[in-house]
Amino acid sequence: MGKKGKKAKEKENRAPTWNDSMFYGDGAEQLMNWLGIGSAKEALSEVTYFTCLKKLSEAIGKMPLKYYQDTEDRGKLRPKLTNAGRLMTVRPNPYMTPATLWTTTEFNCQHYGNGYIWMQTAYRPETFGGGFEVIGMYPMAPDSVTVWMDDAGIFGGAGKLWYQYTDPKSGQSYMFRAEEVLHFKTWYSKNGITGESVRSILRDTIGGASAQQETQNKMSEHGVTAAMVMQYSTDLDETRVKKLKAKFADQLTSPQNAGKVVPIPQGLTLQPLNMSMADSQFYELRKYSALQIAAAFGIKPNQINDYEKSSYSSSEMQQLDFLVDTLMYRIIQYEQEINSKVITPAEQEENKYYKFNDRSILRADTGSQMEALAKAVNNFIYKPNEARDYLDLSKADGGDYLIGNGNFIPVQLVGTQYSQEGGNDGEN
Repeated sequence: MGKKGKKAKEKENRAPTWNDSMFYGDGAEQLMNWLGIGSAKEALSEVTYFTCLKKLSEAIGKMPLKYYQDTEDRGKLRPKLTNAGRLMTVRPNPYMTPATLWTTTEFNCQHYGNGYIWMQTAYRPETFGGGFEVIGMYPMAPDSVTVWMDDAGIFGGAGKLWYQYTDPKSGQSYMFRAEEVLHFKTWYSKNGITGESVRSILRDTIGGASAQQETQNKMSEHGVTAAMVMQYSTDLDETRVKKLKAKFADQLTSPQNAGKVVPIPQGLTLQPLNMSMADSQFYELRKYSALQIAAAFGIKPNQINDYEKSSYSSSEMQQLDFLVDTLMYRIIQYEQEINSKVITPAEQEENKYYKFNDRSILRADTGSQMEALAKAVNNFIYKPNEARDYLDLSKADGGDYLIGNGNFIPVQLVGTQYSQEGGNDGEN
């Protein structure tokens, strides 16, 4: 074998490198975090950023995932759950609940730009053949995942995605096919494969908000006391100056010294530099930064405790606005990824699919809820038992039939009651 043939053979057998395949992911950010100079910890310490993450993660986590089937004769049905369905709705793995799984995934997605769930499979033999079945679902740490585009066909199929997971404890790497990983991302993606996190986009804004919080903490630590100028009439060496500064700093700063009377030697004057939070527009700047961070997440001001332009009468509309403008895109992305990788071809043929129940976001008050259900039942929209199920009540006998106002007639028969054929000959 010649040198060229030998080199080509070695290239086929070795692991992929950046020169062989396309690499997706924020490698620079991963390196910074590994070196301990990343911004993950600093971003989470900013209260508005943390609140937005909490709001979005909990919103996804509290929506139950439902399994449906569309039929021609009976409409939408609730078929028996498959094993994958039970994992996503009952217990995805021995260590967490579905709410924890989806909350963790959404947090990773927003904080790192990508959320990954590994679907563990096992082969189930059958009488004629067999197939793989999902037996567990586990979230993967995004900073331990690297996405590869195998454009060189190294793993037996050019143009396919692979997910490399590196165990942070053992250092061992695992390669997963795209079909084995549920991959969720933010809306901002430069390549359509991996997403960018909000903190990487608003790094300066979040950093400024964190600096403002640090300034407030330091001022509180020193008793909200501004800096002072110490004037003295005699010449003092550096050692005496340092002793005076340390002495009066200990007596005048920190909250426990507020209101104290401090004796000052003759010839020494302390002149405060009068600069308050109000003078520096500290509150206005913090509020502006908070609104900018919330807007980047699609979070409304009232959801970060800014109620200046909010009222109880508009709370329900604000929740609807949050669902439509912020959550709907996230929900659709989750549903499309789940239905494309969890639903089997046989289930697709039977029109089965998964859908999040977004009604849990729009919980109305008792009066409005009862009024809406009564109208739905009286107008042939809900069956009584369907309305009872919405209220978490048990089924009632005879409640599986549509009922309504007896004066209603089909639109095709409107007007026939005044004709002879309709049973009315015009006589009283």
